[in-house]
Amino acid sequence: MKALLVEDKEYIRKGLLNLLKSIETDVEVIGECGSVKEAVVVTNACKPNLIFLDINLSDGSGFDFLDQTEHLDFKVIFITAYEEYALRALKIGAVDYLLKPVDVEELQLALEKVKRLPVTEQKKQIKTVKQVWHKNDSTLVLSLSDSFQVIDLQELLYCESDKGYTTFHLDNGKKYVASKPLKEYEQQLEKVSFTRPHQSFMVNLKFIDKYDKSGIIFLKNGKKIPVSIRKKEGFLTSFLNYNHP
Repeated sequence: MKALLVEDKEYIRKGLLNLLKSIETDVEVIGECGSVKEAVVVTNACKPNLIFLDINLSDGSGFDFLDQTEHLDFKVIFITAYEEYALRALKIGAVDYLLKPVDVEELQLALEKVKRLPVTEQKKQIKTVKQVWHKNDSTLVLSLSDSFQVIDLQELLYCESDKGYTTFHLDNGKKYVASKPLKEYEQQLEKVSFTRPHQSFMVNLKFIDKYDKSGIIFLKNGKKIPVSIRKKEGFLTSFLNYNHP
């Protein structure tokens, strides 16, 4: 396999090159690139079979590079630092990735897996990763018992917490249960029009029909959500300052 290293830090490229030389593999490194622009030119010219691709490059992201080389067929092993959102996107797509600093055993496992995977199948996986990556804060990724579920926050009505579990109720009637408490999701939800009127609930402000001064929120689907005395002031501030459509 002809491989290209796309990583903007030279010492990481050299370290990966040394690891590849230290193991028995049919991978031949034909070049190194430190930017999206350079990688696009080299990939078009040399047509590698495998690309070790850093997610964050000096002039863009690895996904910018993939957008510009969609017409070419090659396999990808991502390289990334420990960044929660990047890893979440990669895991949802089930694509192979290497954490910096790269471990030789992880490298061997990634190579074995990517060699068995058809290019067409990996392109599908990478498409999923790109969708999650580009949507950023507008999606929430839930780790369910048997899968990862991507939720569009514009379609999320409310969340309900119970005994360490959180149930996510969507506008289309679907619901998903995650084995994490509500506080694990609170910070991201608060960035996009959610408020926490009660210890057990977070509500999407766009789906509130009215607030009854007795302490009850009525959602547009008829669901009633209680407002606790302790959280009433914070809720009213969010509710009254929200630009209701």
